[in-house]
Amino acid sequence: MNWITKFIKPKIKALFEKRSSKIEENLWTTCGCKNLIYKEDLNSNQKCCPKCGAHHKLTCRERFETFFDNKEYELIETPLPKDDPLNFADKKKYMDRLKSARKITSQDDAVAIAKGKVQNTEVIVGAQDFRFIGGSFGAASGEAFITGVQQAIENNKPLIFFSCSGGQRMMESSIALMQMPRTALAVNELKKKNIPYIVVLTNPTTGGVTASWAMLGDILIAEPKATIGFAGRRVIQDTVKETLPEEFQTAEYVKDHGGIDLVIERKYLNSTIGTLLNVLLKKAEAQAKQVSNVTVDQSLQSAS
Repeated sequence: MNWITKFIKPKIKALFEKRSSKIEENLWTTCGCKNLIYKEDLNSNQKCCPKCGAHHKLTCRERFETFFDNKEYELIETPLPKDDPLNFADKKKYMDRLKSARKITSQDDAVAIAKGKVQNTEVIVGAQDFRFIGGSFGAASGEAFITGVQQAIENNKPLIFFSCSGGQRMMESSIALMQMPRTALAVNELKKKNIPYIVVLTNPTTGGVTASWAMLGDILIAEPKATIGFAGRRVIQDTVKETLPEEFQTAEYVKDHGGIDLVIERKYLNSTIGTLLNVLLKKAEAQAKQVSNVTVDQSLQSAS
């Protein structure tokens, strides 16, 4: 009896405890509102908390599925520069961090580019996965962004980008910082071609991403309660020696102070951006006709 009591029963009990905890872990998750949420309810609501409305982070594939018409899209391959050009290491080697991030996300880097339709308008869309080293922006992200711009220009399609990042990738130092002017110049090429560029700022959008391509959109949209800023709240507060408002750096606060144009819930992004694209594309078409007419008039005048 001692053998059964001491060894067999505890092993059976432990087996059921592990199984039940694993099932519970798979079925439930928590939110910032401290409520326990059934995962199926969260996923069916585009990962927005059904109780407090908080917009949870999405992977790139989840973002594409929630945004494109009928969840249909095609991923675009992007260049992958040399890993770890500086042989960087802190508490952990950068190469090990990259391997871990790639295993978690099944992506080569934080940025993914895809093409598909939004309200029947063909578009190029980029997204960032925060699980990939905080969505940090390095050389590979820069190449992916520029690939998205090139695809938009070559195919004359609008570019929509979803930001979700802590900023530039510190492990790449000045190489990461170089991506800020590179992406800004790329956006400038879009504007020269009158190609619509819309940015959706999600939680969080901070650092060098905010200081470059994320704030250069023709229209800036944010998801509710997203953190948007450059330096962190604590750094700013310690610098200005003032107590900042509780809602400081939230999407709503930034909108009220003229930093962005709209705050839109995730479930309305497809329809809202589709409507905006119709307006922007008609405007671009009208401008193109006007330029064409001016060119024709100038040609006739020179001929006469």
